[in-house]
Amino acid sequence: MSSPLRILISGRQGQVAQALQHSLKDLGELIVLSREQLDLSEPASIRKVVRHVRPDLIVNAAAHTAVDQAESEPELAYAINAISPGVFAEEAAALGIPFIHYSTDYVFDGSKDGAWVERDTPNPLGVYGSSKLAGEQAIAAAGGQYLVLRTSWVYSLIGRNFLLTMQRLLQEREKLTLVADQIGAPTWAGTIAQSTRALIERWRDGKPGAWGVYHMTASGETSWFGFAQAIGQELIKAGKPCAILEPISSSAYPTPATRPLNSRLDCSRLQREWGVTQPDWHDAMLECLAQQR
Repeated sequence: MSSPLRILISGRQGQVAQALQHSLKDLGELIVLSREQLDLSEPASIRKVVRHVRPDLIVNAAAHTAVDQAESEPELAYAINAISPGVFAEEAAALGIPFIHYSTDYVFDGSKDGAWVERDTPNPLGVYGSSKLAGEQAIAAAGGQYLVLRTSWVYSLIGRNFLLTMQRLLQEREKLTLVADQIGAPTWAGTIAQSTRALIERWRDGKPGAWGVYHMTASGETSWFGFAQAIGQELIKAGKPCAILEPISSSAYPTPATRPLNSRLDCSRLQREWGVTQPDWHDAMLECLAQQR
């Protein structure tokens, strides 16, 4: 029987951290810290906490994820998304323990025709993507055992996300327009947590794959319009009101931050190296919604 692990998780209130607490609860002791307990804008705070806790593993589930807001507060975005991951990685390397960090499809500019692979050259379009890329680079520079897991379009049943916003708006309005030319994979926070557990178990059992950067999203693809359609179909099945949906282009819905049109990530390397596969995005959405009833 494996020894219990002492796992430090940041971002206590976030979607992924909440899901991790459920998925990892029987692996050992989870030290899950909020922003009040762990100030990610202060490197000294991070170092102090890690050295006090002395975990067997660090999972950084915290991030500045307000994509449009990041355009107007780049210093805070870089402090949380770029500097703090590097500090975590340095402390993990000093302890000789693995560090798991979540990144994003926004490190790419969306111009590729097919799905993005890990070796493709990043070219972020805005502050959020640039800050997350800088975080990846800082982690790599620390030189320890790390997994940077790029994911996309994260949602869950808590916090602010597309799924919950659409459920509300579709029932409040008669008609709704959604962007139909941005393509990617909606990824349930529960899927991210389950996959993270599988990676941790592989490492714990002495059978890790190669460390480095990996893509980890649900399989399949859709648009924001298609995602909203799927959410609406479930509302209708439940006998609830649902607005009429109309597709529009990104150019018809300008935002402070430019979004990549193609956010499809090829996750085959994660399967080859670590034996971890991802469910279809629609199946995962249904699993998520089943927990809401």
